[in-house]
Amino acid sequence: MSPETATATATATQRATLLENALRTVIRGKDDIIRLALVSILARGHLLIEGVPGVGKTTLGQTLARAIDCSFQRVQFTSDMLPSDVLGISIYSAIEQQFEFKRGPVFCNVLLADEINRTTPKTQSALLEAMNEGQVTVDSHSHLLPQPFLVIATQNPVEHHGTYPLPESQLDRFLMRVQMGYPDGEAEREILRSEGGTAQLELLQPVVTGADVLEMQRAVTNVRVDDSLITYTLNIVRKTRESQHFSLGVSPRGSQMLYRAAQAMAFIDGRTFCIPEDFKPLVVPVFAHRVAVGGLYSSTLKKAEQAEQIIQEILDTVPVPV
Repeated sequence: MSPETATATATATQRATLLENALRTVIRGKDDIIRLALVSILARGHLLIEGVPGVGKTTLGQTLARAIDCSFQRVQFTSDMLPSDVLGISIYSAIEQQFEFKRGPVFCNVLLADEINRTTPKTQSALLEAMNEGQVTVDSHSHLLPQPFLVIATQNPVEHHGTYPLPESQLDRFLMRVQMGYPDGEAEREILRSEGGTAQLELLQPVVTGADVLEMQRAVTNVRVDDSLITYTLNIVRKTRESQHFSLGVSPRGSQMLYRAAQAMAFIDGRTFCIPEDFKPLVVPVFAHRVAVGGLYSSTLKKAEQAEQIIQEILDTVPVPV
């Protein structure tokens, strides 16, 4: 690595630290979720958050958008929502005598897809192209989305009445799925003292720009990954495909997502190379939603919890490279 590249990387890492610290001033007691949200955007991925209402999922999206000085849109998904409500629609203009495309809320930098499993599969699938290719196609015309682009989708893990579970193809587009539970007692005390985080969010000033985020994303791709860590990843993936507990193992996209996420984790920690500790804490959140639990696993846990437990068991059996 040249001195110029090393200097640029160090500067980018400092910006990542500033961003993480800024998020912590608003989101209390959720340092692990904040770190995973940063990993998601720096790895050019998307984040699926499961949690009961009122634990800060929306606030996380708003805080991140404000801290990076980028646009934010929140869409409350319902069963009667159409794809055009998210992507936009072409409307005929009598003055121009032609169709004019009216952009939907997806044209932003940070999109909060609130309770995404409450809308129909048709509307859910409208986000596939946006999440995977950074564009949307309406009436045979493709429209590029602003960059950086991050989807933070939420699901309520308790209330399932009138919901449409996300299919495997949709889940596979998310870099990771995380659980956002209740804060601990001290963190909740701080939340009450700070009016639920509203005051801090209004006072929060941008610490980086969208251009800085794009620069950090490019720097992440330069983080070195030793071949032994690639072998480590592939061994875990192979065991998910061979496991009698899974009817569906991790896809090649899942391997790529873990690779990119580990690079982002190393970058945030200020390193230009990955170590096993960058991979291990990411395996469950990156892989658990990409597998399907078969009928041979006896447990009283929910399917999502079963998947996490099995992957953790697999992770414990794979030797860590030294």
